[in-house]
Amino acid sequence: MTDNQQAAVFGAFVADALSLGVHWVYNTGVIDKKFGRVERYYDPLTSYHKGKKAGDFTHYGDQMLVLLESVSETGRFEALHFARTWRHFFEDYTGYFDKATKATLEKMNAGEDLTGCGSDSDDLAGASRLAALLPAYPDDREQFVDAARAQTAITHTNPLVIASADFFARTLAAVLNGKPPVAALEETLAARFADSPIARQIAMGLESRERDTRETIAEFGQMCSVDAGLPGAVHLIARYADDFKTAMVENVMAGGDSSARGSLAGMVLGAAHGMAAIPEAWISEMAAGQRIKTLLTP
Repeated sequence: MTDNQQAAVFGAFVADALSLGVHWVYNTGVIDKKFGRVERYYDPLTSYHKGKKAGDFTHYGDQMLVLLESVSETGRFEALHFARTWRHFFEDYTGYFDKATKATLEKMNAGEDLTGCGSDSDDLAGASRLAALLPAYPDDREQFVDAARAQTAITHTNPLVIASADFFARTLAAVLNGKPPVAALEETLAARFADSPIARQIAMGLESRERDTRETIAEFGQMCSVDAGLPGAVHLIARYADDFKTAMVENVMAGGDSSARGSLAGMVLGAAHGMAAIPEAWISEMAAGQRIKTLLTP
């Protein structure tokens, strides 16, 4: 993998790890009071992530690592292998089980086809794992996009979530092919998503690029849904197109579901600027940092 491809993967993971300390804290005043400006990893404040420590992932990041390990083992994306690995991972998981995970596991445990058990959740999180597919398809955009859609559907069959995965996969491919982040967003929207149900959310994010991030994300909504998270992720990419670190910090400071929108923004901005843009401590102090390096090394 090239430096920029590796940075796309690491960018997604560090965004999730940085989010852990204040993930699902919606009152930004609490973030200010308890943490000040979040520029390093912290133990989680909320009980949702009880037992996790600074440098760990949220349950979103944990699932992204499961996908990366599946891809590493098979050399490509295999839906059944990922579904089996994902299900096995949750057999003794001590972290948080969100509604999408519970619904998917319920269907799997009822004996349904493992690749057809996805929930109808509209959480953006289902799309936010897609950076982990890049090692299998570093230079094949269409296979990468197909895999991004398919991995999402394992847990989230909602059309908006699958379309979001498609959009960000194509945007990432454009950035890795040399397009600046904003141009990649705009051209992907115009070429493939102008008539899509998510076109409005993408446009909202682009139109907000000159606005304050905390106010903007509060207006979009800090929640997990595509309606809230998608324009928030696009805003982060567009506003901080030249500044990976500030994008990641401002994402966390905006509160709410900072993990899903941050992972997608971190992926795209990491791809744009390479490993040098990611603070070294964010990698060295990440609990799974060495494991991810190993998985990205042939």
